[in-house]
Amino acid sequence: MAKELTPRSENYSQWYNDLVIKADLAENSAVRGCMVIKPYGYSIWEKMQAQLDLMFKETGHQNAYFPLFIPKSYLGREAEHVEGFAKECAVVTHSRLKMSDDGQLIVDPASKLEEELIVRPTSETIIWSTYKNWIHSYRDLPILCNQWANVVRWEMRTRLFLRTAEFLWQEGHTAHATREEAEAEARRMLGVYGDFAEKYMAVPVIRGVKSANERFAGALDTYTIEAMMQDGKALQAGTSHFLGQNFAKAFDVTFVNKDNQPEYVWATSWGVSTRLMGALIMTHSDDNGLVLPPMLAPYQVVIVPIYKNEEQRSQLAEKADRLVAELRDKGIRVVFDNNDTKKPGWKFAEYEMKGVPVRLALGMRDLENGTVEVARRDTLTKETREQQGIGDYVKTLLDEIQANIFKKAQAYRDAHIYEVDSYDEFKARIEDGGFFLCHWDGTTETEERIKEETKATIRCVPLQGDKTPGRCMVTGKPSAQRVIIAKAY
Repeated sequence: MAKELTPRSENYSQWYNDLVIKADLAENSAVRGCMVIKPYGYSIWEKMQAQLDLMFKETGHQNAYFPLFIPKSYLGREAEHVEGFAKECAVVTHSRLKMSDDGQLIVDPASKLEEELIVRPTSETIIWSTYKNWIHSYRDLPILCNQWANVVRWEMRTRLFLRTAEFLWQEGHTAHATREEAEAEARRMLGVYGDFAEKYMAVPVIRGVKSANERFAGALDTYTIEAMMQDGKALQAGTSHFLGQNFAKAFDVTFVNKDNQPEYVWATSWGVSTRLMGALIMTHSDDNGLVLPPMLAPYQVVIVPIYKNEEQRSQLAEKADRLVAELRDKGIRVVFDNNDTKKPGWKFAEYEMKGVPVRLALGMRDLENGTVEVARRDTLTKETREQQGIGDYVKTLLDEIQANIFKKAQAYRDAHIYEVDSYDEFKARIEDGGFFLCHWDGTTETEERIKEETKATIRCVPLQGDKTPGRCMVTGKPSAQRVIIAKAY
């Protein structure tokens, strides 16, 4: 009956893989490195997508769609951009297949394209080639566009949700008349991502700016939200990029300003992906399965009847239908599982594995006493409550669970942030995980040395917190402030 998981303490990586499969979130596909997102997993992504989409539109953005295929010459116009993505690109060279003389399906050599097409790893180049047609005057700015799409990055080592050859995401691409407007937009969208992660995903994040080594290919600045998983590793949960005028210059996108002078446009791009599913799983879940924040749970409450015969089943169903109506009237997503092919114990284990925040169990004694058993997924505790007023109680309980999940994740994160000034101490402790606040001299050479010797990276320079200068833990040279260094997914 129970779908046992590998304990986190025994093998965290295997626990994660087990959970993704056993909670019915996703599975590997027949195409190497790609995944099938199953209905339950996709319904969580849909909740994320819907909320983010609302937040984007509330900040003035509109959705559009741009082509999947990018001419190879476009990708080559921005030097840093092409260098950053060249090793991950899938390339289309021919346009059709044909049957060979011996009955085999082969690529038709006569269909070779004049110019190869790249399956988009990201869309800056195709979008800025389009913006050239849209932008002529300062009156055409700003352009605030977002697209929901799939992208392909040909990863060699993949893991469901965290790193796959094809994944789903959104990518915002905005155009502005001034540097100040573009920089403000990049920071604003970082704020949107941070608010979404903490309020809806219940995942505490640190907002910061990436080092030159870690920033997006072609960006002048990359802002990031960094989350800590339960094994102490960092996960980059979302990024927002100030692109300067690099792509405008690459595609000759200019506008006539208010003084009737031509200028290059200023740009941003920003995105989050189905990697957020991995963050959700690894931040909250336990050895019994998923733990979902109520705001993103496909259903927030499940009602399970406990009966011995068809007559009892019918009586409980009548009462459960009234409970369902009451809960839905409060805006609560609820399902009544009246499937008679599965035992209650099996259902309890199944919904626990799937992370349903609240379970209501209803038996004949509850029918007589006007009660219902209420079980919380976050604490694995249960209590008996009166049926009267259950809608208001569950609504308050869901808010409490959302807050408790965030509080628990935040307490774990904060307990695993360490200030370290000695490189020897850092090297001794980094294997145990955590976020290390260290002074760094700002040089690429020191950053690369840390990565080579410890496999840890500078996750970000925090935007908030202590700005006290000091001395680099590696070289002893002056440091403007502490940065966060961690091992990461």
